[in-house]
Amino acid sequence: MHPLLAHRRGLAACLLAAALVGTALAALLVVEGLAGLVWALAWALPLSTVLSFVALSLYHLCRSQPFGAGRWPRALTARAAAVLVLGGAALALAAGWNAAGLAFGHHEGLVAMTPAAWGLFLLASLALLTLSVLAHDLLLAMESAQAATSREAEARLLARDMELQLLRLQIDPHFLFNSLNSISALTSFDPDGARQMSIDLAQFFRQTLALGGRERIRLQDEFDLLGHYLAIERQRLGDKLRSAIDAPPEALTALLPPLTLQPLVENALKHGLRALDEGGVVQIQALVRDGWLHLAVRNPVPTEPSREPGLGQGLRHLRERLAAQYRDRARVNWGATPEGFAVEISIPFEKETT
Repeated sequence: MHPLLAHRRGLAACLLAAALVGTALAALLVVEGLAGLVWALAWALPLSTVLSFVALSLYHLCRSQPFGAGRWPRALTARAAAVLVLGGAALALAAGWNAAGLAFGHHEGLVAMTPAAWGLFLLASLALLTLSVLAHDLLLAMESAQAATSREAEARLLARDMELQLLRLQIDPHFLFNSLNSISALTSFDPDGARQMSIDLAQFFRQTLALGGRERIRLQDEFDLLGHYLAIERQRLGDKLRSAIDAPPEALTALLPPLTLQPLVENALKHGLRALDEGGVVQIQALVRDGWLHLAVRNPVPTEPSREPGLGQGLRHLRERLAAQYRDRARVNWGATPEGFAVEISIPFEKETT
C-alpha cells in the first residue's frame, strides 16, 4: 500500500489535493469559455480524483525498479514508459468521461475541448506523472536512509547487548569459579597443568575484551579464542572433550562478527557433551564457496533433551545479530541430525583490504 494511503489523514490529504487541482482546472475551463462552472466541475473533479490515484500508483513502479549500479538504463526506461502509457490512458479516460455529456444533450461533451486544449491536457498529465515519479524516488531515498539509520541503531543496540553478555560471562560463576576450582585442584597433583590452565583463562578473558569491542574480526582470531576456551574445558572434562576444526587457509582470512562461534561451542558443551558419560567430538567447519562463508558447529547430544534454561535463546540472539549486520544475506539454521545437533551459518565472504 502507498504510505500516503496507510492512514486516514493521508487519504484525506490526497482527496483534498485532487479537489483543489480539479477546481483549478474547472476554473481555467470557465475562463477560457469551454464550459459552464457546473459542467466544468462535473468533468474536472472526478477526473482529477482518478488521476491522483493513478499518479500514486507510480510508487510501486519506483520501488520495484530502484536506481543502482548497473540499473539506471532499465529503471529510467521503465519510468519513461510508465509515464507515457499512463499519460495516454489519462487522455483516453478524459475523452471518455467528456463523452458522457452526450447523454445530457451536450453535442460537444461535458466540456467543449479543442485540439489545442487536448494537447495541453496531455502535456499537463505527462508533467504531473513525471513529478510523481520524482517525488516517489525522493520518498524512497528518504525511506532507504531511514532504514539504514534504523539498522545501524539496531546493530549498535545488539552490540551493546553483546557487550553486556560478555560482561556477564566474565563474572559468571558457572564458568569462572569452576575454572578457578579446577586450577586449585590441579595445583596439588599437576602444577604444570594448573599453570597452563591459568594462562589459558587469562588469555581467554583478555581476548574476549579485545575482540568484543571490534565490529569484525578474522576467523583465525575467533579460532584462537576458541583454542583457549577449549583448553580450559579440556582440563575440566579430560578425554570426554575432543574437538576437530576443519578450515582451509582462505577461510581463515574471512571477516565475521566477534564471538560468533564461541557461544555455539559453549552451548555444545553445556547441552551436549557434559551430559554424556563417553563425551564426544565438537566439530567446527568453515568453507568458502561462491562468495559465501559457511560455518558449522556439530556435536553429539544425550537421548533426553536438555532441560536447562537458555537453550535456543543464544541461537536466536546470534540470528538477530547477523540479521542486523547483513540483513537478508545472513542465514542461521539449527536442528537435530543423525549424529546429534548442528548449527549452520552462512554469511557473505569478506576479508580485510590492504
